Parts: sequence; C-alpha cells; structure tokens
Amino acid sequence: MPKQARPSIFANRNFWLLGMTGMVGLLVVMCMVLALGVGVVYGGGKILPGVSSAGVDLGGKSETEAITTIQSAWQTNGILLRDGDRTWRIDPTILGIAIDAQATARAAQDYGRSDGGLGAAIKGLFGADVAPVVVIDPAVTQKGLNDLATQINLPALNAGVQLVNGQVQPTPAQDGRILDVNATLIALQQTPGQVLADGEIELVMAAVSPTITDSSAMVTQATVLLTSPLNINAYDPITNQSTNWSLPPEQWAGFLTAVSDPNSPTGLTLNMDATLLQGFLEQQSATLEPDRYLKVDDAIAAIQQAVAVMRTDPLVRVYHHDTPYTVQPGDTFSSIAYDYGVPYPWIQAANPGVPDALSVGQTLTIPSLDEFLPLPIVPNKRIVVGISQQHVWVYENGQVIWDWVASTGISSSPTSPGIFQIQSHEEDAYAGNWNLWMPHFMGVYRPVPSSDFMNGFHGFPTRGSSQLLWTGDLGHPVTYGCILVSSDNAALLYDWAEAGVVVEIQR
Repeated sequence: MPKQARPSIFANRNFWLLGMTGMVGLLVVMCMVLALGVGVVYGGGKILPGVSSAGVDLGGKSETEAITTIQSAWQTNGILLRDGDRTWRIDPTILGIAIDAQATARAAQDYGRSDGGLGAAIKGLFGADVAPVVVIDPAVTQKGLNDLATQINLPALNAGVQLVNGQVQPTPAQDGRILDVNATLIALQQTPGQVLADGEIELVMAAVSPTITDSSAMVTQATVLLTSPLNINAYDPITNQSTNWSLPPEQWAGFLTAVSDPNSPTGLTLNMDATLLQGFLEQQSATLEPDRYLKVDDAIAAIQQAVAVMRTDPLVRVYHHDTPYTVQPGDTFSSIAYDYGVPYPWIQAANPGVPDALSVGQTLTIPSLDEFLPLPIVPNKRIVVGISQQHVWVYENGQVIWDWVASTGISSSPTSPGIFQIQSHEEDAYAGNWNLWMPHFMGVYRPVPSSDFMNGFHGFPTRGSSQLLWTGDLGHPVTYGCILVSSDNAALLYDWAEAGVVVEIQR
C-alpha cells in the first residue's frame, strides 16, 4: 500500500502564525475601539461611565450635574447599614455623617484622569467606586449606633421547648449577634470615604453564645405547664374590670426558654422569653383605650414570676394616663376634684402656677388615679365606701362578706371620693390636729400630696384617756375625712385588709 502523506511541519507552523496574527489583529482593533471610546469620554469632560460614589451612579455626568445628584440621593436615600443579608436604610445625620458633594463630584471627575492612571481609566469605563469626601462627628456617630443597636442586635436564644403534635420537644439554642459600636466607629473614623464608597456601612458584629444549650431536662416541667393555655389577666383596678388575653399551648410553648436555677435539681428551670413577651404585650396594649396602657416591663416580670411557680394565670396591671381638662363656667379646684375623684390639692400640685381663680377655657392636668395606688394590687379583695349612703361593703372574690353602716367626713373636712388603697396599719393612731386616738387605723390616702397625714378607716376614737366619741353617730357624716366604722368592725377589717387592697370611695 502506498504511504499516506504526512502534513509538513511548516504547514502547521504557518497555521499557528496565521492564528496568532488574527488574535493580535483582534486585540489591536479592540484597543483601538477602547482608545476611541476613552477618547470620546475624555474629550467630553464627563465623569467616566462606570464611576459611582457613595452608592450613587455618576457616570456620564458633568461635575455640576454630579453635585446635584449626590445631594439629592444623600437626602432622599440616605445610607445603608448592612449585616450580611440584613440591611437598614437611615438618615446619615443620625450618625453625624455629612457629605461634601462638591469635593466628591470633583474626585469622581478626576478618577481615571489625573487620579489613578491607565488602570483607573479602564476601571472607570466598566465599574469603579470612588471614595466620597465625608465628615464624621464621632460623638454623634457613637450615640446613633448605640440608639440603633436595639433594632440591630440579635440576642442569643437559650434552648427551649416546643409543642409538636401535642408532644413537648426540646428546641436547640441559637447564637446571637450584637453590634460592636466601638469597632464600627473606629473603622468609620479611620477610612470614612472607603467605608462609604458604595453607600453602605458594613457593621462590625460580635457573636454572642447562649447560656443554656440543652433544655431536654425541662421537657417534663413544660409538659405540665402546656396542658393549659396561658391566660393573662389584664386587670384595671380603677374600673375593677379585667381583660383576658389567652395564648393556646401551641403558641405560648414558643415563649418558653430554659434559665439557670441553682435551686433546681437539674440546675435549670423554664421561664418566658422577655423579647417575645414584649412584642406580644405591646401588641395587646395597643388594643386598650387611648387613656389606658401597660407598663410592659412590669407586666413581663409578673408573667415570668407566675410561670416560674408553674402558674398559667398571671395578672398584669392596666394603668391610666393623666387627663386633660378644659375649665368650664363655675368650675373650682374643689368641684373638679370631686367630679374626678382626686383630692383637690393633688390637682393644684399637678398644675403649678395656676391661680385658685380659674379661667374658663384653661387646660388643666388631672393626675391619674394610679397616683393613689402605689402598692401592688390585691386583686381578689375590694372595699367600697358610699358617701351618700354612709355605708361600707367589703368584697372578697366578688362576693360581699361584710355590709356595715359607716360615717364619713363633715362638709368642712369631707372624705374625698376616688380609688385608693390600704397603705398602712396602726393599732392606735394619733391625730394631733384633733387630739384623737383612732383604734385599728388603716391609712387610705393623703389629702395633700406633700403631707404624711392620711385619711383612712378606724373605730370609735377617744380623746384624752377615756372619752369615747361618735358611738351614736354611725350613718351620719361626723369625721374629719376618715371613714368610721364600729370598733369591732374596724378590728375585723384591720386583720382582713392587707396593704394593697383597693378602696373605692363613691360619691
């Protein structure tokens, strides 16, 4: 068979040379096009098309146009704080950061020309972030970061429990992340322009580990708790009304978390996550009437204390705001006080500088009745006094247990209507103004806010050592502001009514 002809080595080399020539030619053409494009851009005096600063696209703009664009974007869009995928857009003034739009526009215009050489020129055509010229007030920046930390921080989550198909199971702990304010501030101070070149501040975060990583020992305890809904009793002692906020076991199981407890055999106990409780209580508080509110921190503590002792019916207290009042014809401090159930010196104290002669149309502040309930509430007991009926009704668990004739203050020293509270106990109290000894005295309210003197309950008083007063006057106003009951009844009430029991004095 004839031999097959082999390709000449020279033919291969020629093919290679031809290919290289083509590639060189292509590169030359590309460079010429690039050079032509750069020349056109340079010749126009515009900012290179790929240049941005502080996250604002400035490509193709004149310096004057860039100044306007930077100012508008800075005011409208602000800057972006970033922690990985989480972002917050804020007003730069919150962090004490101001941009020099003119100097930034000039830096953008110089980029790839007098600044950065050929490499910058090429980057300027396809994409480059130019450091803006910014000024930082470190004190304002630190304060702003501290203020923002509450919404940025992700607290670590201790191991807890969850209810799955009716079965309690442990949940894993989760690491947290908190804002490192000092490290973020230092980075901003050292190279503010570089940090803000893309219009974002990459926050420096620190990892936080949970304190409890295993809650398996709490499953039994949680199983007992989660047999019931969490029934939060929002109690208003002023109106004596309750609102029930109920969370089914499937929902409030997610609020449970393990906490260290040296008194527990396992070293752990279950309690309620404060952050989750706060969100729920703030949502519920928003459903109350505008004049009512919760002290959320106190409510959280009350719920946590109840759950810690395995109770699922915590009581949280509802409070009332101060009330604005517009003075009407014929009003006096005394008449307004009587209508609102507030001793009139308290209204005077809440409106310093207002003369006794009121003017129609004046706006006064009526202090909240919560001012007269300074102690923790005893929810299942209440004492009602009827001034017009000269009577006392004593309630326990909603039922009247005692129903007595009583006497209140004379017209020149009346008993104030309102919602008050048992605040003190004295076996035999002395009233120096009237030289009276009052058996089984229980202080209820101060007629004057700055005084230690209190009006309250007591039995038949004595003057001197033996003169017993008012024994035949029950059922008629006779006291100097106190509530008089028989001495036997006063002794009963003294032992029954602990500090904190609400006293409702009706007109």
